[in-house]
Amino acid sequence: MKIAIVSGTDEGPTKLNAFDNALSDAGIGDVNLIKVSSMLAGNAEICKLPKLKAGAMVNCVLSEITSDNPGDRITAVVALAIGEELGCVVETTGINKNTDELIDKAKGMVEYMMNKRNVEIKELIVEQSTATVENIASAIASVVYLNADIIEE
Repeated sequence: MKIAIVSGTDEGPTKLNAFDNALSDAGIGDVNLIKVSSMLAGNAEICKLPKLKAGAMVNCVLSEITSDNPGDRITAVVALAIGEELGCVVETTGINKNTDELIDKAKGMVEYMMNKRNVEIKELIVEQSTATVENIASAIASVVYLNADIIEE
C-alpha cells in the first residue's frame, strides 16, 4: 500500500471556497475525495503525492476545519502509526488550541489504537496545518491512499 501525506491552508470568499482552496494548496483539489476510516495495510509506503487524474475517486483520511471568525487560529492534524501487520490513522482539529497539545492528542489516539490491536509501532508520523483567519480560512491535513487507477501517467 502506498500513501501520501499532505496539508494545506487558504482563504476564500465563502467557507466552501476556502475549503476548496485549502485542498488545492495540498494538491488534492481536482479530485473527488472519499473519506475512509483509519486503517492502513502493514508496512505502508509513504510517497510524495503524484499528479492525480482530474476527477479521480480518491480514498483519504481527512482532517479539515474552517472558520469565518477573523483572528481565529485553526489547526488540522493527522497522525499515523505504521506497524508490520497494519497501521492506523487519526485526525483531530482545533480552533484557538495549542498546536502541540493537538499533536499530542493525535499521537495518543493513534498509539492507543495500535496498542489495542497489539501491534508494535515502527513509525509514527504527524502532519499538521495551521492558519490564522483573515476573513474565511480553512486548514486541512490528509493521508491519501494511492493506486495506479488515480495517478496521471
